[in-house]
Amino acid sequence: MNGWFDRRARLWAAAAAVGGIVLLIGTKLVEDPDSSVGDVLLELVESLPVILTSVGLAILFQVTQRQHEDQMALIRDLDVARVHGQRWRAEARLLIDGLGKAMDEQFARWNLTQAERDVALLLMKGLSLKEVATVRATNERTVRSQARMLYSKAGLSGRAALSAFFLEDLLAPAAETTRASLGESGAERPRSTIQ
Repeated sequence: MNGWFDRRARLWAAAAAVGGIVLLIGTKLVEDPDSSVGDVLLELVESLPVILTSVGLAILFQVTQRQHEDQMALIRDLDVARVHGQRWRAEARLLIDGLGKAMDEQFARWNLTQAERDVALLLMKGLSLKEVATVRATNERTVRSQARMLYSKAGLSGRAALSAFFLEDLLAPAAETTRASLGESGAERPRSTIQ
């Protein structure tokens, strides 16, 4: 609540409460100039809940208004992010499809079974062995065995090596990748990715 109830809001609330009290006392004294201090205090105590409720409603309105503005800003930001994501997916679709095809071809060269291919893809997506087992509706021991088999067939040491095999050159900026793939003589050197 402190984030919504800043210093300015507190000052306005205090000013409204003091103003309400002064207005009440002034009204009481105008209506009955012979009122004693006790009568004025009694009137004040009787009216205090109404004054505080009014101030509370004003604060609630202000907080609600700020929350609504924040919510609208968040919705706008999400819409912008969604548009950027759709644009990126559309621009990268051809590349993503090409990577998927190249991965399938590499899996075929490694002679992976369909189950091993599925496990490889899920592991590269970051799922744990337990999560892969849940997704594939099998037990964790089976998934562990399939993972070991695919690492063996691929000649890789484990999950990190599997991901690096396919992603190493994708994660470097384009200029850096070009520089790294060319030797000092300008001749292309062998790449460590899909063969």
